[in-house]
Amino acid sequence: MSRRGSNIYKRADGRYEGRIKIGYDENRKLRYKYVYGRTLSEVKEKMEQSYSLKRTETKPIIKLTVKEVCSEWLESKRLTVKKSTYANYSRLLKNHIYPLLGGQAYSLLSKKQLNSFISELFSDGRKDGKGGLSSKTVKDIFIVLKSVSAYARREYGFENICADVKSPKVRNTELKVLSEHEIRKLNLYIRHNLDRVNLCILICLYTGIRIGEMCGLKWENVNLQEGFIVINKTVQRISMGKGTSEIVVDVPKTESSVRTVFMPEFLTMILGDFKRSPSIYVLSGLNVPKEPRILQYRFKKVLKDCGIRDVPFHSLRHTYASLCIKKGFDVKALSELLGHSTVNLTLDRYVHTSDEIKKSYVSGLLLT
Repeated sequence: MSRRGSNIYKRADGRYEGRIKIGYDENRKLRYKYVYGRTLSEVKEKMEQSYSLKRTETKPIIKLTVKEVCSEWLESKRLTVKKSTYANYSRLLKNHIYPLLGGQAYSLLSKKQLNSFISELFSDGRKDGKGGLSSKTVKDIFIVLKSVSAYARREYGFENICADVKSPKVRNTELKVLSEHEIRKLNLYIRHNLDRVNLCILICLYTGIRIGEMCGLKWENVNLQEGFIVINKTVQRISMGKGTSEIVVDVPKTESSVRTVFMPEFLTMILGDFKRSPSIYVLSGLNVPKEPRILQYRFKKVLKDCGIRDVPFHSLRHTYASLCIKKGFDVKALSELLGHSTVNLTLDRYVHTSDEIKKSYVSGLLLT
């Protein structure tokens, strides 16, 4: 019997036999190279040596294309990742990897070609032909290729072409944060036009929760007595292929995103007037959720009505974090409130001392 997933068998004569995939024959049947040993560890060592020698040997002639290997990898991910993650992988493959690399034989893919591919994404990667992709998108594409490369190495013995290729660096874009004057205008408008949707905008401003988390919030997650909300669901619309999509309610993006977020007292009091039965979603007012773009559309209208510049909905989260920093919040506490995976993420993203604070630090210095 084979040791599951290892391609190592114990023979009738007591020896161990290891099978290494080296490609396909002309009939597209898998071809193997065999190694033998008296012990399991001996065979494993020989197999590993065989893999490591591939860099100095001629690559096996395998007719699998990049698209075929990527498709196999994607299928292997179907049951191990969230629906939204799977859809994102599929989108990156279809929109960016398949058009430029898909038809090439995987065995001929080189590191030089991979570097050229990444450069092309930066310079001319947009589907609409209007320039290059963002560094974040290019890095996401590279992460997919890196995982595919590891899969091809593991399943077919190909060289891991991503091993020595540097991951693209993500350039931090300037955070769009509402000014104190804009926050006052937004507060005043919402308090005079308070309905269920505007209430959700106010919740996001004063808790920093993500738009998908707001859409997934039910009244059962709102504790008015203790003044906190529990974040354990997120809502998003994902592509299902062939022009179709669906709204998916799932767990948040990371384990740290499942969290308890405390609210200021005034917000708790306002929420009391809107409280509904536990199974009702706060945003929709029904037992089914509304998708994020409903909230995005309303936010755009509110900004226009208030005479506030056009900023993304996610700016409410940035604004909340900036307010907390100005109030002197402990960074560890803020990181947990935001649902960040590490404190360093919070530090790198939000803790940038302003010129006013720097000036106050040095204004009292006196050398004696």
